[in-house]
Amino acid sequence: MCGIAGRLNLRGGEPVRRETIVRMCRVLAHRGPDDEGVYVDGGFGMGMRRLKIIDLATGRQPLANEDGTVWTVFNGEIYNYRELQAALRRAGHVFRTTSDTEVIVHLYEQYGERFVERLAGMFAIAVWDARRRTLLLARDRLGIKPLYYLVDGQRVLFGSELKALLQDDVPREIDPQALHDYLSLNYVPGPRTILRAVRKLPPGHLLVCTHGAVALRRYWRLRRSDDGNGHARATASYAEELRALLRTTVAQHLLSDVPLGVFLSGGVDSSALVALMRELGADPVRTFSIGFAEPSYDELAYARAVARAFGTEHHELVVRPDAAALLPELVRAFDEPFADSSAIPVYCVSRLARAHVTVALSGEGGDEVFAGYETYAAWKLAALYRKLPRLLGASVIPTAVRWLPTSHRKVSFDYKAKRFVDGALLPPADAHYRWKVIFTEEAKAALYAEPPGPVEDPIRLYRRAWDECAGADPLTRLQHIDLTVYLPDDLLVKADRMSMAHSLEARVPFLDHRVVEFAAGLPPDLRLHGLTKKYILKRAMADLLPAGILRARKRGFNVPMPVWLVRDLRELVHDTLSAGRLRRAGFFRPEAVAALVDAHEARRADLSRQIYGLLVFTLWCDEYLRPPAPTPAEPLALGAPPAHAGGRREDPRS
Repeated sequence: MCGIAGRLNLRGGEPVRRETIVRMCRVLAHRGPDDEGVYVDGGFGMGMRRLKIIDLATGRQPLANEDGTVWTVFNGEIYNYRELQAALRRAGHVFRTTSDTEVIVHLYEQYGERFVERLAGMFAIAVWDARRRTLLLARDRLGIKPLYYLVDGQRVLFGSELKALLQDDVPREIDPQALHDYLSLNYVPGPRTILRAVRKLPPGHLLVCTHGAVALRRYWRLRRSDDGNGHARATASYAEELRALLRTTVAQHLLSDVPLGVFLSGGVDSSALVALMRELGADPVRTFSIGFAEPSYDELAYARAVARAFGTEHHELVVRPDAAALLPELVRAFDEPFADSSAIPVYCVSRLARAHVTVALSGEGGDEVFAGYETYAAWKLAALYRKLPRLLGASVIPTAVRWLPTSHRKVSFDYKAKRFVDGALLPPADAHYRWKVIFTEEAKAALYAEPPGPVEDPIRLYRRAWDECAGADPLTRLQHIDLTVYLPDDLLVKADRMSMAHSLEARVPFLDHRVVEFAAGLPPDLRLHGLTKKYILKRAMADLLPAGILRARKRGFNVPMPVWLVRDLRELVHDTLSAGRLRRAGFFRPEAVAALVDAHEARRADLSRQIYGLLVFTLWCDEYLRPPAPTPAEPLALGAPPAHAGGRREDPRS
């Protein structure tokens, strides 16, 4: 795991300054505190910061092929690298290391751009072909690892985080569409970023830059087999195949030359990982869990039950409201406005884990892959709701629900009921969006200090993803929305930034593309069986997991933000969202924001997600829209790099 960055000058002639690459890498030191390397070849330069996981002694980057004509820097892990290495040796390639990184350059030599199709893992890769003067950027299929880029006619910049690009004079101009999307989702959906000039490389894509031309190419699309149309086999057969596949996948994810553990919530996904680790002989199995002082949010009891059942070396932490003092640090870690408040416990559990391990497995992705969200069951219930007499469904019930008193308990009944009736009569994709939206279009119109100009409704993202699966069943299409919108731009951003903030590598076995493709080919009622979510996963793990875990309701990583905002964070809210600060920023009407805060504090509505989103955005403006402080180019003191052929692999200290 590491951070990568680089620059390609498109107009030729002008060499890349070594100091520029060093500066870009320096701000990624948290991603790779163990090593640093820079390679410069005329108008191209790239570098990396390394967190040592595999081949601790010789796996340094940038790394070249035998004759120094192909170079790479790489963030992530290639889980099938041993098989690939053996095949490449048989084809005549010579390896100097045992690292997964070296597989990349030899695969590129052998297969060209299509090398990426043979990789199983999480990755953001830059390959420099010195002979062809070609830069190739690649991102893994699901978007587990981030990769930002800028193309402005003069140069291509790339980096693992936005902050790396900001070291090379990137205009800090907000993209109005990105802000409009953020207000509805509390994250900025790709390929946009909050800055107009910068983009995220989409999952499953390549960016190829050669001789001044830049092309974006898709190399992977989730294919769904014919089994999805009906029961081609018995349920037990599917469950057995899934169990075997997960066992193989988890075994590959355990490859590491440093201590390893697992995040444990006590839900089915993380518990399944613990069970499989124990079955595979991992010893010790180190588990890390987070709880809350507020009883309705605390679910440490489930994690403790799993830890006892499998005899893990268990560590836990209770997150208290003062953890919100971390907000400025979180804002800096994300680079963009990001207001999924569960980032706070993920940050805390990552810090806890890093005191004991360097790698942690996570159950992220299980809900998207195996249909674990309440909204999938809500879609089925909505079909029944629409059969009610129109007056009852469209008027009587919504009116009654609106009168329910507002609770600040975790995902309270009033919250779920109000959300459900708000979208129950809409088409499936629109309902899925309505159940998740933060600010509606009407609410944003009342919020803006000035109209944002021509922007589109963020619902377009859900409708587009829905349409991409035309002909599939509704459940599959809803899952596709979450796999292509919510997963890469919320959940995986959160997992990457919060773990990397502590130099911790987070691995996500459920998002191995082989598992995702298997699940996509299942009959839909094996994913959502009646109202039983993740049915096939529970069947596959039935003899390993405690019955209480299999039967337990879905539990999210929710934070007591509704309570914190009116109690422990009240002063921060009133200071940050004060009329004076809002007027100076110029984005939102102070009276509209004050009305939201007042309604939440008076318990007329739970507006915690809206207020938290505005709070984060305002803190982000303070951090990123003021003149940046200069970043020194001098790297940390590190060991001398090995000699390499071709180009110039430079010690940044020289």
